[in-house]
Amino acid sequence: MRQLKLFATVISAALIFMMLPHSVSASYGWGYKKNTDHTIPDVGKYKQMLEQYGAYYADHSGDKHIYLTFDNGYEAGYTEDVLNVLKEENVPATFFVTGHYVKSEPDMIKRMVEEGHIVGNHSYHHPDFTVISKQSMKEELETLEAAVANVSDQKSMTYLRPPRGTFSEKTLSWAAELGYTHVFWSLAFIDWNTDKQKGWEYAYEQVIDQIHPGAIMLLHAVSSDNAEALSQIIQDLKAEGYTFKSLDDLVLKDMLPPVFLGW
Repeated sequence: MRQLKLFATVISAALIFMMLPHSVSASYGWGYKKNTDHTIPDVGKYKQMLEQYGAYYADHSGDKHIYLTFDNGYEAGYTEDVLNVLKEENVPATFFVTGHYVKSEPDMIKRMVEEGHIVGNHSYHHPDFTVISKQSMKEELETLEAAVANVSDQKSMTYLRPPRGTFSEKTLSWAAELGYTHVFWSLAFIDWNTDKQKGWEYAYEQVIDQIHPGAIMLLHAVSSDNAEALSQIIQDLKAEGYTFKSLDDLVLKDMLPPVFLGW
């Protein structure tokens, strides 16, 4: 009888779990249908989910704007080169950093902020947000924010890129409640494997083939290919009529009518 009761309890729990809204339990890995026709890639059901929680993966205005973002989990010796190119080309970027990066490279964080770039939150310990509690997620974000504030003049953070691109409707909701905007991407390629770099031409071609108006571009600063290709990428895209903007510009564009922005 006890076994039957236990079995019934398990079955009941399973049924309740299955009846819960899909958003409570579903975990997703960010992805999109890659194309080379220079249009924003299709992300299927993700688009509506992101819109519901004020998250971004692209600028849908049709303007030839590009938003450069870099993920910095650790330093491989190329971020200085990246910053040098951005400074020379007068291009803004957002660097999504982890606690390890802030702890090991405080001077680099300081330089990013001093040169007008945004430092975004990639969490302190790089956990999967979908398997931790809201309080743990809050602590991850607040600890990273405090670490950045301790070594630079940036005292608050607005933009969040979830570790590994993993998310759920629950974590999107939590982030919004905590004052954060999720930022995914519409252009990326396999560039993070430092043992399998393919030369700067490969990085250049990957970007040029996928580029589209409104692209939020994800690059990893550990890639020597990216560092070497960045100057040519920026110069050639400028020649094609693209303008590089910051994430703040993107959010402001959504908040204010074009007449106030002069765009």
